[in-house]
Amino acid sequence: MDTFTLTRGHVPLLISLPHDGSWLPEELAGRMQPAARRVPDTDWHVARLYEPLAQELGASLIKPVASRYLVDLNRPADGHALYPGRRETGLVSTIGFDGEPLYLNGQEPDADDIQRRIETWWRPYHDALAEELARLLAQHGRAVLWDAHSIKSRVPMLFEGRLPDFNLGTADGTSCGADLQWSLTRVLEAQRRYDFVVNGRFKGGYITRHYGQPAEGVQAVQLELAQCQYMDEESFAWEPAKAAEVQATLRELLLCCVAGN
Repeated sequence: MDTFTLTRGHVPLLISLPHDGSWLPEELAGRMQPAARRVPDTDWHVARLYEPLAQELGASLIKPVASRYLVDLNRPADGHALYPGRRETGLVSTIGFDGEPLYLNGQEPDADDIQRRIETWWRPYHDALAEELARLLAQHGRAVLWDAHSIKSRVPMLFEGRLPDFNLGTADGTSCGADLQWSLTRVLEAQRRYDFVVNGRFKGGYITRHYGQPAEGVQAVQLELAQCQYMDEESFAWEPAKAAEVQATLRELLLCCVAGN
């Protein structure tokens, strides 16, 4: 089966949705705790938010089939922590965002299992992502990678209190140029509906940090959205009116990337 889908666009923007997938192989699901089989830590509906915008703007878009519980595409393949000293989920995590175990006792993945997941699921996604960025860079002389995420507004294991609505991450300004970060910040400052932060708790994961090389013509930005602004966080139900408002702000942010600001 295909492990991801890639839609190629005609502007220098690639939208990556590494945690959009919710599928689990039957064999793997059988090894997991009942609550984990619902894959609650999915970035629910991010494709539904971004696909219409990508089509409208002519951006490329890549998304996986499988859940992050199979392998986390936004973690380095060597398993190094993104935020040393903080509790977090890993490349092939054995805990969820609630801190509870994902696997039944004795069913956790071993080293061979992890390596198979990397080769079968992680590597093809990153090969395709890198190839598409190279295509856009060759065609336009520049490229922007927008790594799109969402998460519950309250996850005590990861952060205190309520998460801001829009969380921009640029690896503390190293994954994109100052002009683009300034333009994106201005868009968020100009609206009054959502609160936001730049390089707060979520500074950008492996994808943002690895592919964002402004000196080589590729800028990368991560956006972590609070799910309460477009869906019901308990039932995972899409809320169309709220989502439309979020999409309007996303459109303005993505336009900055297309324009090359």
